[in-house]
Amino acid sequence: MNTKLVLLGGILMFSTIILNNKVNAKAQVTAQKLINAPVEAVFASWNDEFGDVYKYHPALKYSFLLDDSKVSSGKGAKRQCNMKDGKNWVQEEIVDFEENKLIVISVYKGTTPMKYVLATINFHEEAQNQTGIKIKMEFEPKMGILGQLMIPLMKMQFQSMLNDLLKANAAYIKNGTLVNEVRTPLTK
Repeated sequence: MNTKLVLLGGILMFSTIILNNKVNAKAQVTAQKLINAPVEAVFASWNDEFGDVYKYHPALKYSFLLDDSKVSSGKGAKRQCNMKDGKNWVQEEIVDFEENKLIVISVYKGTTPMKYVLATINFHEEAQNQTGIKIKMEFEPKMGILGQLMIPLMKMQFQSMLNDLLKANAAYIKNGTLVNEVRTPLTK
């Protein structure tokens, strides 16, 4: 009987902490890479080709600029990214931007179980023809307590995804290596 009360008390305390947001509801993962290319080329692959990120993003099947995007790059550019699973998608917008230094992307709509996602991408010249790129992804899952319990697993998955993305981005910049075939807008 005593063990059951202690267990129940522990569960109640854990649930109360989560519900009162004393456990950090937002999580983050960070990945970085040194790419042997000028900062302008690395930045352009993320900004100038914002709608075509699928070319080097291993988790995507396709991406495209949205019709209501008033610009194709820079602050205010909007795109949709369709996941490889064929079911899920997200719509993203560049919400902050500094040429050759910073792009901040917010996920504002989609089918994934996320309440909040913000990706901050920093670019800095390490040396001539060498660029450091760092992505910090902050996220908060939906699904209440269950979502909170899933954060450690999500962090591992997102960490792996970001590392793969940076590796593929470097290959795309260096050799033009594509992870998906190029599509025309008619084959969205």
